[in-house]
Amino acid sequence: MAGTRLGSKLRAVARLAVYVPWTVMLMPVQALAVRFGWRLQTSLPVFYHRTCCRILGLGVEVRGVQSEAAPTLFVSNHLSYLDIEVLGSLIPGSFVAKTEVGTWPFFGALARLQRTVFVDRTKRGSADIQRDSLQARLEAGDNLVLFPEGTSSDGNRTLPFKSALFAAAGLRIDGRPLTVQPVSLACTTLDGIPLGRRLRPIYAWYGDMDLLPHLWNVVKQGQLRITVIFHPPVTLENVRSRKALADHCWRAIASGVSDANAGRLPAPGNDSMADQRRAA
Repeated sequence: MAGTRLGSKLRAVARLAVYVPWTVMLMPVQALAVRFGWRLQTSLPVFYHRTCCRILGLGVEVRGVQSEAAPTLFVSNHLSYLDIEVLGSLIPGSFVAKTEVGTWPFFGALARLQRTVFVDRTKRGSADIQRDSLQARLEAGDNLVLFPEGTSSDGNRTLPFKSALFAAAGLRIDGRPLTVQPVSLACTTLDGIPLGRRLRPIYAWYGDMDLLPHLWNVVKQGQLRITVIFHPPVTLENVRSRKALADHCWRAIASGVSDANAGRLPAPGNDSMADQRRAA
């Protein structure tokens, strides 16, 4: 057991010894790309997150077909700060996050470099400002990733969605309705062994958990497998109302999370979702 604990600590130190310099090295490059509006500001984060997934031991399994419409509003359940690495490795775009994320040391700077849209749901009368901020980015052609639960969960269930966060979904781009794609995210295995309810907090970060101890525990582990399911895209016109859109997305995402957690997904290549698989 002592050797196992030592080994896991060495793994953690080795991963962080690569992750931190890698991140610090690319931060000024991304800052310049954002400052001068280079196309690199969109492609570099995908490359960065994809490499980070490999460094941190996060394997990403993709099911379904990702929307190629520009822009797309991707709507996902939220388990952890690690969702940024996982979804960021797949989706060229920016995230929508709570204002306080921008104040976090180090990670707040990373969020700003990825041009995160910060929303403050605590201020009265801020809904219109937030909607306008989201619409401006979508009208510019930027993909956005939205976590409508409003917080992270324990990974065992999908929390109710806040329909107010779908205010920008009524936007029309070049005369066509905005594409909205539900995305399910679940951490399913550790070193190939299915995770049960008690072990999902290895990945999931929620409640009053402290960030740094949780991250330290993550990098001590072996290979975590995260399943990402891209469900068929939808528009507000398909479902008629913002509340109905939120409900449609919740049902699709919650079903995907439940199936992934229970191991009910068909084997890759044997289902109807045009499976893709990428081991990170």
